[in-house]
Amino acid sequence: MTPEPHPGSTALVPLALVVNGDAVRVAVPAERTLLELLRYDLGLTGSKQGCDKGDCGACTVLLDGEPVLACITLAVDADGRGVETVESLAKGQKLHPVQTAVVNHGAAQCGFCTPGMLMSAKHLLDGSRTPTREDVKQALSGNLCRCTGYTKILDAVEAAAREMAEARGGD
Repeated sequence: MTPEPHPGSTALVPLALVVNGDAVRVAVPAERTLLELLRYDLGLTGSKQGCDKGDCGACTVLLDGEPVLACITLAVDADGRGVETVESLAKGQKLHPVQTAVVNHGAAQCGFCTPGMLMSAKHLLDGSRTPTREDVKQALSGNLCRCTGYTKILDAVEAAAREMAEARGGD
């Protein structure tokens, strides 16, 4: 259990978490959000700071494999847990299949929603080998695209699912 500072205190709360496979130890104010920790303390700026109230999904990351809105998740809630950000998808110069599909389908317009979309799509594809279009819509329902490029985004996620299924031997 993480100790909580007295209300109004400027005391820092020590945290230990795993971010993109790397163990991280940091001390932050109790009110620091996970998004602020990632962007401002750890320099991981891929997750976007959009609405800051959990409406747009641009800040979506995976916390112990589940999508969360990092702008409304306190950093202390990630203590002892694993966080995956969009920076974790590519392995060196090799893009994750969903990243490749987004590029190939022209599914990124302004790109602001893309990191959150990618992480929600990754969660879906990690758990479903053959998602339907409805499954994809449901998985991305918490992610808003300002440019309304949904059709290409849905097409890209479906293409990534097919590619990943083929790589697994056609499951």
